[in-house]
This record gives sequence, C-alpha cells and structure tokens, in this order.
Amino acid sequence: MRLKRRLTDHDSDDTGIDLAPMLDFVLNLLIFFIITAVFAKEVGLTVSRPNSSAATEKKEAGSIVITINAAGEVIVDKRTVDLRSVRASIERLHAQRPDDSVVVVAQEGAYIGILVQVIDQVRQGGIQDVSIAASESA
Repeated sequence: MRLKRRLTDHDSDDTGIDLAPMLDFVLNLLIFFIITAVFAKEVGLTVSRPNSSAATEKKEAGSIVITINAAGEVIVDKRTVDLRSVRASIERLHAQRPDDSVVVVAQEGAYIGILVQVIDQVRQGGIQDVSIAASESA
C-alpha cells in the first residue's frame, strides 16, 4: 500500500510574521523613555581640584584664604576652625573687609563633601565670589 503525498499550496499570507504588534510595542517604549528622560534631572556639583606644580602660596591681595587639608581640618585666615564656625568667621572677616573675595584651597586628599560644605557656609556668610584654587603638589 502506497501512501500518496498530498501536495498542498500553502497560502503565503499565513506564513509571514506579523510585525505590527512588535512595532507598536517598540514605539510605546520609545515614547515612554523620551517622556521619562525629560523629567529626570540630575542635581549635583562637579568639582575638579587640579594639582599644579606651578601653584604658588602667594594669593591675591584682598582675598580671604580658606584651606582644607587632607585630614579634614578647615583653616580660615591662618586659624584652624570647626566646619560649623566657618560662617561666623566669614561674616566677621566680611564685615572688616567687605570688598574681599574668598579663595578655597583644597589640598590633595581633602574630601569633596567638606569642600562643598565650606563653599555653602561662605555663601551663607554673605560672600558670593568664591574661587577654588589648586594646591601645590608634594
């Protein structure tokens, strides 16, 4: 007994892959990511403390110098002060010398968090002109 093979014509419409649902899905994802990217805003402060072999200890006349060393000590006008008393020191110095600006010198190894807190304290003390200086590399 021989079995006959049936040759049937396959409809070409049934064999194709329907791409419409996939395209709808991809477009929905694209719209979702575009909308969420608009609302996602990063808040931060990028600070780069360069080391310079040409940096000198001589600062501009008329500047209040604040130094932050690697141990986290804050030195305002050649006196070691606590981080919480930076604002009071700046207010006192600003009352004595109202035209002076502030130069913050962060030595290599000083924490960026302390640097940002010092800059915030200086601005709360009434001086908006704050500069960050390079320390001489050892």
